[in-house]
Amino acid sequence: MARRCQVTGVGPVSGHNISHAHNRTKRRFLPNLQKKRIWVKELNRFVTVKLTTSALRTLAKNGTGELAKLITSGKIKAR
Repeated sequence: MARRCQVTGVGPVSGHNISHAHNRTKRRFLPNLQKKRIWVKELNRFVTVKLTTSALRTLAKNGTGELAKLITSGKIKAR
């Protein structure tokens, strides 16, 4: 599975490890993804989605209306 948030689209970014001698080697910064089972009141069912923790906080604050829109439009494949 891809390491990408289903709501925000956040994925891995690249950067460098920098040693004490200032040698640079490539590395990846992975997003903090969590698989969550969320009750969507608009659809009247549970939905399992893979979210970043920041997207989970945004859903808790704003509600699950946007998540329901993404599922009904087919942009998110919910289980």
